[in-house]
Amino acid sequence: MPTYEYVCDKCGHEFEIHQPISAEPLKKCPADQCAQKKWGHGRVRRKISAGGGLLFKGSGFYSTDYRSDNYKQGAQKAVSDSRPPAKPDAKSPAKPGAKPPAKLGAK
Repeated sequence: MPTYEYVCDKCGHEFEIHQPISAEPLKKCPADQCAQKKWGHGRVRRKISAGGGLLFKGSGFYSTDYRSDNYKQGAQKAVSDSRPPAKPDAKSPAKPGAKPPAKLGAK
């Protein structure tokens, strides 16, 4: 059940009431919520409020949760293609049958 905020025009008292969505808004300040010692029968207005925040719990709320397998494979391929190629390590042994790199400027 939502909580609605009201303000009394007569005394300026602000209060909250739990009401069903289908219920009509209050028109008079309720006696148990009135700030005056003697119930003032003040006219009330419903305030515009932010309300409660939404909490999304569980899976299914991210755009990637329902992607197809083809999309996921394409995304992984794009990430691996964008990485620079690995440089050979100077300490690693040369592959058998590999030629040593040519020196620049040698004739």
